[in-house]
Amino acid sequence: MSLDTSSTPVRQAAEAWESLFRTQVGVMRRLQRDPAFKELSMREYDVLFNLTRCPTGWIRLNELNEHLLISQPSLSRMVERMEAKGLVQRRPAQHDQRGVELSLTEEGLALQRRLGRAHVRGIYDLLSPALTEAELAELKSLTDKVLASLAASES
Repeated sequence: MSLDTSSTPVRQAAEAWESLFRTQVGVMRRLQRDPAFKELSMREYDVLFNLTRCPTGWIRLNELNEHLLISQPSLSRMVERMEAKGLVQRRPAQHDQRGVELSLTEEGLALQRRLGRAHVRGIYDLLSPALTEAELAELKSLTDKVLASLAASES
């Protein structure tokens, strides 16, 4: 059975995804030009940001990888470089010595906070001329709805 891609709902879904993807790429390219990101790549910042969201302060490397668009080997190499810079620390996993857990160092947390302020400001500067506050709230609501649907389909 083939899927009729000329049908309106299918085409609409593909066009919506394409628009969302191209918008994300465009915004990320503009954000990467921010002088604040000369000392740290956006991917490295993403690691620091995700580490700030860990309730215990520690996360397994493979769990962190689930939140990033990067391969496990690439993440491992990046973490080694970030550890050498004093931004993250590693330890054997508490309940499985084969695994590795990561945490921010004080220096990593300070850098994430500093870059985070610039990052949030850059996002605001890019989105606020295009969208009203109500439209931003609607965009967040719609993307949250898609994320919730993805999470439900994995359960």
